[in-house]
Amino acid sequence: MSDNNRPYFLWDYDLTEEDIRRILRGENRTDRIWILSRILESARFEDVWRYTTLSEVREMFPVLKLKQPIRQAWEHALHVWQ
Repeated sequence: MSDNNRPYFLWDYDLTEEDIRRILRGENRTDRIWILSRILESARFEDVWRYTTLSEVREMFPVLKLKQPIRQAWEHALHVWQ
C-alpha cells in the first residue's frame, strides 16, 4: 500500500481511511477499542472528529487503552465538556 493512502497516525499499519471507518462501524469490539485508542492518542485533535463523535468517545472511554498522560487529558476534556 502506498503511504499516501495511510493516515499519518497509523504509520505502522497498512490501513486506509476506509479501513478505519469500517473498523469503527464493525461489530468487533476489540478492534474498535484499538482503533479509537490509536486515534485519540496519535491523531491531531481536529482530525479525531473526522472519525468519531464525542458521544462515541464518552461511551467507549472506560475501556480504551490509552497512555496515562493521554487518558488524563481526555478525562479532563470530557469533564469540562459535560
